[in-house]
Amino acid sequence: MGPVIGITAEIETGYLKLNRRYADAIEDAGACPVLLFPAKTIEPLALKIDGLLIPGGDDLHPSYYNEEAAYEMKIVDRDRSDFELALICEIIKLRKPVLGICYGMQFINVAFGGSLYQDIKAQLPMAIDHKKDYHIIKVRDNNYVPAGEFNVNSSHHQAVKVPGRGLKTIAVSDDNIIEAICMSDYPFLLGVQWHPERLKDDLSAGIFRSFVKAAIS
Repeated sequence: MGPVIGITAEIETGYLKLNRRYADAIEDAGACPVLLFPAKTIEPLALKIDGLLIPGGDDLHPSYYNEEAAYEMKIVDRDRSDFELALICEIIKLRKPVLGICYGMQFINVAFGGSLYQDIKAQLPMAIDHKKDYHIIKVRDNNYVPAGEFNVNSSHHQAVKVPGRGLKTIAVSDDNIIEAICMSDYPFLLGVQWHPERLKDDLSAGIFRSFVKAAIS
């Protein structure tokens, strides 16, 4: 069956929601995806899964990084973000692998004490449009993804501002928006701002394979 990867779900009008591409990508990489709902018992859940995937979603409330909401946002359900915060704390204690995608990367950054740009267009008017289409990123040498230039999709209006404790920037766009972060002294902790689950290329497939491989160890 392969390792079990827990994927946190969005909450919308009382329903749990997940784009199936995340589950498909995990399964294609050789693992078993399991949808996680905001459970009250965190420790047993963290013990049962072999890795944690925090997928895309809406905007994390700025109170998580000690700011007031100053721009138009669609806030993620607090039950989800509180649950993810408690769960990632347990997962980190167990040194199990973590992958964050888009909102998931931003959440990881905040969980480690970092901050976000609440709205790229308003706070960085010279930046390119990150809410749609594709753009080039430059990936620096790291232990997670190959270095070089890659064309990735983009569908976000927030971004990492100050990296959290122990987090290293490993990819940026041409306007210096942080596109990927990792933790060097951890078995596997990676956040990417784009959506590899939507792409069919070597970079995207490699991210999920490396994540699943770390979950087997």
